[in-house]
Amino acid sequence: MKVLCFGSLNIDYVYQVPHFASGGETLAAASLQRFSGGKGLNQSIALARAGLEVRHAGAVGTDGLFLLEELRAAGAGTGYVEVLEDVSTGHAIIQRTPAGENCILLYGGANRRITREQVDRVLADFGPGDALVLQNEISELPYLTERAKARGMTVALNPSPMERGLLPLLPRADYLLVNEIEAAQLLEYLDRAVPETAEGLAEALADRFPAAAVVLTLGPQGSLCAAGGRLVRQAAHPARAVDTTAAGDAYTGFFLAGVLTGQSVEQAMEYASAAAAIAVSRPGAAPSIPSREEVLAKPNG
Repeated sequence: MKVLCFGSLNIDYVYQVPHFASGGETLAAASLQRFSGGKGLNQSIALARAGLEVRHAGAVGTDGLFLLEELRAAGAGTGYVEVLEDVSTGHAIIQRTPAGENCILLYGGANRRITREQVDRVLADFGPGDALVLQNEISELPYLTERAKARGMTVALNPSPMERGLLPLLPRADYLLVNEIEAAQLLEYLDRAVPETAEGLAEALADRFPAAAVVLTLGPQGSLCAAGGRLVRQAAHPARAVDTTAAGDAYTGFFLAGVLTGQSVEQAMEYASAAAAIAVSRPGAAPSIPSREEVLAKPNG
């Protein structure tokens, strides 16, 4: 099995602030740091550090070549990443509070220059039994999911940031990974009632998309997986949050690495929860994602 993560590559500019800036407010930042990021890059690194052989596909500008070095250092292949000379690499402006919370402003840049021609070139090397991991930070997602399913690939979708235009993609997902806010937004887009409980959210999405395993991440409250009429709950590992920026991406990468290599849902959720707990205890996005060895060595509690 080959795993392809077709997703974003971003430069993250992280500003340490006392609180999130509000409308009309000018706020002084205590510090500025630059990190590699983008949900696609983060998830490729998580998949690779979890032990999978993963290839990343996407696009950067000439200012983002260091991101390819980060991917290769983590063990992810970069042969499907195109370097564009007429556009800058995608980037994110991140406000981070002392509590580790973050607020993100995203600019797509080269991530929005994915073409159908590039999709066809990349997918020509993949087929039945291979897996495709996607987020919502690149262009041509409808075409990409359509062609991947036509080639017999397993599709894992983390529809973040959530938007109504993603609805046609969702029935093609074999794994649908969302947080509570995204789950509620999705049900609203589908004109369905939004349950008050996390269990209700997961079950409502599983009822609407019965072919998918629905994974709902709940931060400090853990995670849920609804699939095949079964609901599994996983407690969060205790952690002192320093920066939550890539916690969801770490969870996604390690969960998928687990189920794609034959782990049970319960085992994969435990694996992912441990990875996310380590990630939130460190600053940065991709740099915070742990190795497989660190996760396996982590005690629960």
